[in-house]
Amino acid sequence: MKKVTLVLCSVLMLFSCDSNMSDGDESYEVDALSSTSKDSGGSSGSGNEGNGENPGQITAGEWNDLEHWDFWSDLLNSQDYTEHQENWSFNTSKRIAFQIFDQNTSEPLNNVTLSLFKENVVISEAKTDNLGEANLFVNLFNSENASSTVNLADYDVAINGELIDETVMPFNDGVNVFNIQNTITTQDKIEVSFIVDATGSMSDELEFLKSDLTNVISRVQEDNQNSTILTSTVFYRDEGDEYVTRRSDFTSSIASTVNFINKQSAGGGGDFPEAVEAALAETLDDLQWSTNSKTRIAFLLLDAPPHQTEEVNQSVKKSLITASKNGVKLIPVTASGIDKSTEFLMRYFAIATNGTYVFITNDSGIGNEHLEPTVGAYDVEFLNNLLVRLINKYAE
Repeated sequence: MKKVTLVLCSVLMLFSCDSNMSDGDESYEVDALSSTSKDSGGSSGSGNEGNGENPGQITAGEWNDLEHWDFWSDLLNSQDYTEHQENWSFNTSKRIAFQIFDQNTSEPLNNVTLSLFKENVVISEAKTDNLGEANLFVNLFNSENASSTVNLADYDVAINGELIDETVMPFNDGVNVFNIQNTITTQDKIEVSFIVDATGSMSDELEFLKSDLTNVISRVQEDNQNSTILTSTVFYRDEGDEYVTRRSDFTSSIASTVNFINKQSAGGGGDFPEAVEAALAETLDDLQWSTNSKTRIAFLLLDAPPHQTEEVNQSVKKSLITASKNGVKLIPVTASGIDKSTEFLMRYFAIATNGTYVFITNDSGIGNEHLEPTVGAYDVEFLNNLLVRLINKYAE
């Protein structure tokens, strides 16, 4: 993997740091402390240094399990990590990957609906993204069947509602590529929602995150001036707090979303788990996502898992089904405080919705100690740059 050198701005250079960075550069030449990218090992750091009013201070990494499937599969087959699969009752072993192209132009097709059936019962649904990619799963929410075999000849697949004649193959045998007649009109719209844990444990990082989010929104607008940019936010705490969820609906007004974000503060909480399921349900059920946008992303910024009850588990699974069906990528961004079990749950969220996993690192010295993820070599980036990069990637 290509390595990237990250240069962190010193406190005295904070006001000039962001303006001196080139979004596409692979290194940043400013007077600063230098930190190289990681091979799944991180420098330690704690505290709350810097100024939360300035973006481009929090550091983060990204790991896409869908693109490192052998690594992910090996993890789940190892004795040390099988407990997380059983704990959350997820089973990603039976993945069926697709890439759909326009038969006339050979361009990837966005918003193609894929459905997996068995005896006329829908098992899994998804929509292709701007890269023409999507994934279906058998027994996604049944970890007890993780080691069982599946005969895909017993299943039917429909593309845009039309059954295909051939049997698809599991991802272990390759990607199912189809060239079809394009009957879909995709609008040049980018929809991005930010779901943010606003409980007291997030106080060490929330002000920095708020600054980064406002910076991300404005930069995405600049980078995609010919697109319609719609943003929304859902802040959440827990049952018994001042509020459980508080949202700002999709709008094309950057000022409206930014003003809402800047009014939020951290408070409440208490126990470790928070009302993640309520925030997901409000984001996916109550926000007005378009059916034909080229990009739909929900960033989930948090430092704690949902409560682990049967009712909560069912709510979370329902939200993941809704996200996948509607083509909404969930991209978790984990902050200081998460444990290894929460890390794996967030990676399940990303896999189930064709997303990717983002984690804040210790390199900036902002916040309390950050858990080192169980991943391969990754690049350290400023969080705002990373989020802009991901949005632009899925908006091409």
